[in-house]
Amino acid sequence: MDHRLLEIVACPVCKGKLNFDKENNELVCKFDRLAYPIDDGIPVLLESDARTLSSDEVK
Repeated sequence: MDHRLLEIVACPVCKGKLNFDKENNELVCKFDRLAYPIDDGIPVLLESDARTLSSDEVK
């Protein structure tokens, strides 16, 4: 994931910072407890495609 892209992308729900989860290849919003997939290097920032994080994943 390009670090320059991480500086400008934001959560589409709360407009907050997204963190890159390399292990799962996702962008994570800890505030909304959502994980957005990255397909072929392109973040899919659609709430409908996001995965809800479990309480164990949000730390």
